[in-house]
Amino acid sequence: MTKYGYARVSTLHQSLDEQERQLKAEGCETIYAEHYTGTTKERPQFQALLDVVEGGDTIVVTKLDRFARSATDAITIIRDLFAKGIRVHILNMGVVEDTSMGRLMLTMLAGFAEFERDMIVERTQAGREVARQREGYKDGRKPKYSRKQLDHAMKLKETHSFTQVADITGISIATLKRESAKRKAEGNR
Repeated sequence: MTKYGYARVSTLHQSLDEQERQLKAEGCETIYAEHYTGTTKERPQFQALLDVVEGGDTIVVTKLDRFARSATDAITIIRDLFAKGIRVHILNMGVVEDTSMGRLMLTMLAGFAEFERDMIVERTQAGREVARQREGYKDGRKPKYSRKQLDHAMKLKETHSFTQVADITGISIATLKRESAKRKAEGNR
């Protein structure tokens, strides 16, 4: 009877540290963790966990939305685990019991978790739409280097190699090559 933890964040910029800390504090012997969107079923570490877990074991997650991509998905996964004799413990909910009341609570909480996720997506999309209306709006990350820094680097490139320019400016070779190609393409227009 082993306790397995599962931690997931959606992007590479998010940290798994807090989830892993909570799972260790709960006594999880092995933790499967990954940076993978919850909107897909293809989560390699989650699949690896499902491959090793056996009857009598417990899977622990910090929140229901780390576990499944939708209410329907959560209910299906948990019912499949119940059928194999595997317990599910969601730290912010408690142990999900394989009883009529436990399944009802799971269904309700999964619905609320999906609703919360949908509301976040809607607010994010609405915010982006408002931002797009502003003059000068650019979608995506802010550039790491200013125009002045890139101009300086491209001036140095006239007499130095990419490696030398990277050493002098601290700008990666890949960024320098991308900027050089971009400027050549703009010059050919």
